[in-house]
Amino acid sequence: MSTPLLKVEDLQVTFNIRPRGAWPWTPSIPLHAVGGVSFELEKGETLGIVGESGSGKSTVARAIINTVPASGGRVLWKGDDLLQMDPTKRREHRQAAQMVFQDPLAALNPRMKVGEIIAEPLITHAPQTPKAEVKRRVGELMERVGLLPNLINRYPHEFSGGQCQRIGIARALILNPELVICDEPVSALDVSVQAQVINLLSELQRDLGLSLIFIAHDLSVVKHISDNILVMYLGRVMETADADTLIDAPVHPYTRSLVQAVPIPDPKVELAREHPVLEGDLPSPLSPPSGCVFRTRCPLANASCAGERPGPEQIAPGHVSYCPVTAGERLAQNA
Repeated sequence: MSTPLLKVEDLQVTFNIRPRGAWPWTPSIPLHAVGGVSFELEKGETLGIVGESGSGKSTVARAIINTVPASGGRVLWKGDDLLQMDPTKRREHRQAAQMVFQDPLAALNPRMKVGEIIAEPLITHAPQTPKAEVKRRVGELMERVGLLPNLINRYPHEFSGGQCQRIGIARALILNPELVICDEPVSALDVSVQAQVINLLSELQRDLGLSLIFIAHDLSVVKHISDNILVMYLGRVMETADADTLIDAPVHPYTRSLVQAVPIPDPKVELAREHPVLEGDLPSPLSPPSGCVFRTRCPLANASCAGERPGPEQIAPGHVSYCPVTAGERLAQNA
């Protein structure tokens, strides 16, 4: 079998939080933001990561590109563990994986012109590139993402949110990366602009052979662009499968609740169907529930869910769920 482009094994991220109002000598409290996330990404594929706010989606992305330090696990880039590399070698790999951020305007330096913003990664990683070549590549990328090259000397505040996100995408592509991580790139945009940006990403992926990690909380958006989807809750993986299977036949109770929350564009059908609501709030990652972290809000939870952390149950090739209740039901059905 060929080595995947990116393989994440048991990735863990822990932050040490000092309690509010504590004395300087008070011990820090560990906050487990990500607890044992694993997945694979092949070249040219798109992996969608979904979950509520606070589920650890963005932390996973930032740990992969090392803007947040991982506390455990492995991140294998073509077989090489990025977490074990020295800074010099890691810098060589960094240009192969770029990121598009959630807030398009906040991600751009307001004091820099658009051309300078897009060219900055190229100048940083390849300072020997002639100025004429830099300007040519910036102009080509602006056209590629739907911006007029004559806007190269304008500042970010002179653009709309959708245009600023296109600038962010152009900046991510200037180094010809193999992987682009999109951290909720359309959540701050209008619906019509969201569709334009998603279609742009799909077109760029097809033309450039990119691999994408697309993070969002809207399953309808994720399904449109993803080959596979990974569902997270409180830093843990709940279920993973190909996009069609996960939307049409979800197994984990949390995935089912996410799918049922997606609105149907037909008003009559939408009004007639049931809208189950998850009870309670997302628990604090400072003191997560024992066993299955979803058990405090799960409609199927029983006493066994508070025991050991549930392991993976393979429903079908490529379809894995982490639910002790549904796993027990399947065992009973097959007995």
